[in-house]
Amino acid sequence: MKHSSHEEVTIPPQPDPAVQETSFESDADPSSYLEEIPHTPIPDDDERQQRHRPNHYGSVSPTALPKPGPRSPARAIAPDILRGLLMALMALDHTAMMLNAWPHGTAVDGENDSRDVHRWNRTAAYVIRTLTHLCAPGFTFLLGMGVVYFSRSRTNLSWTSRQMGWHFFVRAVVLTAVSELLGLVISVGRVWFFNIVLFALAVDYFLAGVLWLALARTEKALAFALLKALPLRRKDKDDPTEALLQPRDGIAEDIAPDRTIIRAADISWHAHNVFLAILSAVTIWWNIWLSPTGGHCGVEPVAKLPDSIFATIWFYNIFTDRVLSGFPPLAWLSFAVLGLLYGRIILARSWTARSIRLGNALAGLVFLLIFVFSRLFHFGNLSEGCLHMAEHAGQGNQYLASARSFFYLTKYPPDVAFWAFTMAANHLLLAFFAAIPVKFAERTFHVFLVYGTSALFFYILHMFVLLALGRVMVALVGHHVEFPNPFTGKDGMGVDQLWAFFATWAMCLAILYPLCRWYGTFKRGKGPDSIWRFF
Repeated sequence: MKHSSHEEVTIPPQPDPAVQETSFESDADPSSYLEEIPHTPIPDDDERQQRHRPNHYGSVSPTALPKPGPRSPARAIAPDILRGLLMALMALDHTAMMLNAWPHGTAVDGENDSRDVHRWNRTAAYVIRTLTHLCAPGFTFLLGMGVVYFSRSRTNLSWTSRQMGWHFFVRAVVLTAVSELLGLVISVGRVWFFNIVLFALAVDYFLAGVLWLALARTEKALAFALLKALPLRRKDKDDPTEALLQPRDGIAEDIAPDRTIIRAADISWHAHNVFLAILSAVTIWWNIWLSPTGGHCGVEPVAKLPDSIFATIWFYNIFTDRVLSGFPPLAWLSFAVLGLLYGRIILARSWTARSIRLGNALAGLVFLLIFVFSRLFHFGNLSEGCLHMAEHAGQGNQYLASARSFFYLTKYPPDVAFWAFTMAANHLLLAFFAAIPVKFAERTFHVFLVYGTSALFFYILHMFVLLALGRVMVALVGHHVEFPNPFTGKDGMGVDQLWAFFATWAMCLAILYPLCRWYGTFKRGKGPDSIWRFF
């Protein structure tokens, strides 16, 4: 269905192959350039039953696909650069953990729902941690955006909704398996369930995929229902466009003109976008509603969910000897829903680079205003009355006591302030990268493009590279630190020298660059349904 008020239907260019299917996987196959009608829902399974092809991973040869057309740089370059930047920032955060350089947060023992804070982290740690807050929201947002791009390109390959649903499920299983294997290796078998982001991404990817399939059906159904309700213009008998041959039964059909069809499609499309916007708000606000204290320190907690790990793991953090889950999937679902909405809008028509840039800038400013209002009017925070430093004594609004107080964010789980701040930053970065000339961006941010198109591969390898580099650096320049090791919980050695910290991070990125570049080339040689694209 087309989002336009004009009678003429235009077909925009396809999503560029560099735009990712998920936050950790590239959709770099030539099939993405096949033409499509803007935001047309997936055909029903029975409409393509004769064209159905079983889904065998690795069965499609890239040489059998159409050759790629011209790139769509405004859409392709900016998301990949952003993803690569987020990968590098994520490595900063994990470098601090592997070196045990400082407590993991902007405040010591902070960033949790209704957690009292009595001490800020050191300045460098505060700044670095605030920057790395953009990562998980950005990954999940790009994941939802990628679901739309992936589904459109596979629709053009005649995949049925059943095939795509199976793909979403298999992708979720693969990401979960990778997460668990990673946890078993890193903890040397101590942690049985390990979720430091991949499991959340797996669940949210599957839910976003199922939601997209449902929207595709309901959008079409609503549009056809509207066609019956909207007034239709009958053709005049002397209309030169009327068919010369009438049906054999002598009854002429009343056909809705293009304007009515487009109007019905527009209403349905907008209605579904409004639904997604509301759903994104609900799925972030429920972190406030389900908080045992409502986000207020000093309040007696009231259980909102059954006292069972199988119920709480979806919304709450769990840290036990055998279960380490810092990213409850449903607590982060809102970011994926926003990605779905963004992807639908981007693919609705042939936007100019200027329009995409201005749209991202406007979205960033709207989110920024929401964040400022959350601080000024005390809504959407899981840290009300939780700041207890000297600067907060006698302060009516704790968030206005200092810059650190204003930008203190609760991440576990994310509250509305965290949601608004991180989405504002990610949209503004998309606007910035889209404003850079494509050739200049490809040269200047080439390293980020390499990381961004091999993100899951980067994620898996960087954990082991940092683990090895961290042990070497601690052995060389480490000393006893006053805070516990984030993995063992015991006091131990650490490296808190900034030169050593940034040197370790830079060495990690340098080691990963040629490996990611090789893997990107390897993966692009595989078919659109190859299992290697999962990585």
